[in-house]
Amino acid sequence: MAKEKGRKLIAQNKKARHDYLILDTYESGLVLTGTEVKSLRLGRASLVDGFVQIDGHEAWLHNVHVPEYSQGTWTNHSARRKRKLLMHRMEIDKLESKAQETGHTIIPLALYFKDGRAKVEIALAKGKREYDKRQTLREKQDRRETDRAISAVRRRQRG
Repeated sequence: MAKEKGRKLIAQNKKARHDYLILDTYESGLVLTGTEVKSLRLGRASLVDGFVQIDGHEAWLHNVHVPEYSQGTWTNHSARRKRKLLMHRMEIDKLESKAQETGHTIIPLALYFKDGRAKVEIALAKGKREYDKRQTLREKQDRRETDRAISAVRRRQRG
């Protein structure tokens, strides 16, 4: 079998960018069992309730749902088990010190295969307040209206 190249997205946490202000992002490997990899290759996972916790200089991914592999036997994994993240010690120490600040958390943004290896993109984030969310939506809507107006003017100029 030929070795995979490139990036294949499995799951994305779109709600995280709405609920949190992303301060910094990191790419990390995952320690997985065989049935988890097979389930991920089918493109089935959910990052909605996921978070990262640092325990004893190790980073752990909690509450990420990887469904059981349908052809798995007694060796199947549990769907919401905690999974170890593979990161450099300096990155973990930096994340740990920043995450201890008030209002900061570490969340997964995307789960993907990169050159055949499972990776997770995690982010140091700060929770947004309700008015921040409304402001973000308003800016997004304003940008969309501006783009529409510009494209309408360009269409009139061409036609």
